[in-house]
Amino acid sequence: MKLDYLKSQLITRVHHTSEEASVKLTHSIREKLSESTIIICIGTDRCIGDALGPLVGTLLKERNCRYPVFGTLDNPIHAVNLKKHMKYIKEHYPDYKQLAIDACLGKTELIGNIHVKQGPIFPGKGVGKKLPSVGHSSIIGIVDKYHNDDCFSIHTVRLSLVRNMAMTIVDAILEASLLS
Repeated sequence: MKLDYLKSQLITRVHHTSEEASVKLTHSIREKLSESTIIICIGTDRCIGDALGPLVGTLLKERNCRYPVFGTLDNPIHAVNLKKHMKYIKEHYPDYKQLAIDACLGKTELIGNIHVKQGPIFPGKGVGKKLPSVGHSSIIGIVDKYHNDDCFSIHTVRLSLVRNMAMTIVDAILEASLLS
């Protein structure tokens, strides 16, 4: 099912350091999970700012997430191999609901926010790439501000920010999986 970006709907926005972050995210994510959910984590460990997805995927696998998880630090899903992985997923999990996770660039005041959306993500959009959309629902973490003139600013993102955001997302997904 192809979803239009303009129809993607923000469900939850919360800063990862907020006291209610885990609770808000857990409740939003719980509604997106079912027995036929697959989690697709997009990004690469070759750029700290883009490592949110693979870090989430790795932590979910290490903590025995009950859902199939694709995209880890050891086996990332990124611009070069996205189409190949999506073909595999569509062939082997054709009726599964896809929950996509990725890092994102945004406004300065939104850095550190995590968004849960109804609708897909568009990998590479923040750095000018045109790749297929991924997911029926999505979680994005805003790791840096969008720079019109410098798409490489994502290389200056702090690892501690990415790690802390990943931990918040992982905790919420695991808690939501227990409640669903």
